[in-house]
Amino acid sequence: MSKLGWFAAGIGLGALAVIQLRDNPKAQVALDEAIAAAKDFSQAVAAGYQEREAELTKPVAKPAARPAAKKPAAKAAAKPAAKKPAAAKPAAKRAPAKK
Repeated sequence: MSKLGWFAAGIGLGALAVIQLRDNPKAQVALDEAIAAAKDFSQAVAAGYQEREAELTKPVAKPAARPAAKKPAAKAAAKPAAKKPAAAKPAAKRAPAKK
């Protein structure tokens, strides 16, 4: 269905709803109840959102600072560090000298 068809269907259904609301008092009562329920729901959602936002923005109490524990001094070079022998590098090849 084209966009124009959907647009025409929406206008027709809207006109039918207006006629029903005007002629049928039960339909008007049902609409008023639906509107009241939607308002209650939106207010409940807003209240829940505000409560959660207040929880998240509440400052967090920091625990009391404890004195730093002293660490024992490291033993001064108990073992000498083992040195790795340098890898033998091959001598660079030289081109023979020209006379």
